[in-house]
Amino acid sequence: MSRFSKSICLVAAMMVALCCAHLFAQQNTKRLIMKDGSYQLATKWEIAGNRLRYYSAERYGWEEVPVDLVDWPATDKYNQERDTQRAETIKEMAKEDAADDLEAPAVATGIRLPNTGGVVLLDEFQGHPQLVELVQNGGELNKHTGRNILRAAINPLTLSSTQTIELPGEHARIQSHIGRPEIFLNVDPADNSIPAFTQKPSEKEEQSNRYGIVRVEKKKDVRVVGKLNVAMYGKVNQKENWIQVLSSPLGNWIKITPADPLPPGEYAVVEILEKKQINLFVWDFGVDPTAPATPTAWTPRQPEKSPAGTSTGPTLEKRPK
Repeated sequence: MSRFSKSICLVAAMMVALCCAHLFAQQNTKRLIMKDGSYQLATKWEIAGNRLRYYSAERYGWEEVPVDLVDWPATDKYNQERDTQRAETIKEMAKEDAADDLEAPAVATGIRLPNTGGVVLLDEFQGHPQLVELVQNGGELNKHTGRNILRAAINPLTLSSTQTIELPGEHARIQSHIGRPEIFLNVDPADNSIPAFTQKPSEKEEQSNRYGIVRVEKKKDVRVVGKLNVAMYGKVNQKENWIQVLSSPLGNWIKITPADPLPPGEYAVVEILEKKQINLFVWDFGVDPTAPATPTAWTPRQPEKSPAGTSTGPTLEKRPK
């Protein structure tokens, strides 16, 4: 090793030692309150005769003052109150951690829902459970202006037009490998500032729950979520292929599951807003048992054998890309 390299290593070691000393001082700092109202930050001290020797948390060295300069009742009171407050803070943090654990239910062996909320789908690939995030996709309203004008020109008595909600692409990015995936939703309605489709679902297939699943119709380069027939006088008949679902609460989450296995195809989870409005943004997914593995899926890691022959508990990790 050259002299220059040795110098760099020495400087680095000194910086690490200084940082460690600073952290140690911060974690164990107490106050020595003086009779004149000032105080010294110290990590520890000792009394020898009429002298007080303390280690300064600001100057990182030993210093001495006369014992008579210290207001010992005030020093003891402050440090005891600080220790009590610190203990209470630790308890509150432990309660918050425990609450977070309660808010993240387990949905399969080694798989818990994320504490951050969102919309996730519990899938199964090659016999192993995996959790996949569904990202909200913005539907576009296609008014089919050209076609509707042509229809009116051919048949003037047709006083209505057709509009569709469309998603780009023929397939959703996420494909479920099973026909009855469990979908978990934890979405804050207060943050819902996205546009809504202001017409209500058809009366025949009205959804009583907040979320539902619809069958998506595949067209060329798009997927049609819903179709509207708009009369000239403003009446709207909305048609969607609603899937019957089972809905139940799970902590802060809502779980929805298709009542019957879904055949291969494209689907979307829709949110029903106030006054039966449908959110124009949906969570799209497909069902394809032959689809390849989802690279972003969360899977339970198999426990590793320890030297004693025991296994550590499974943890959630992302599938490598």
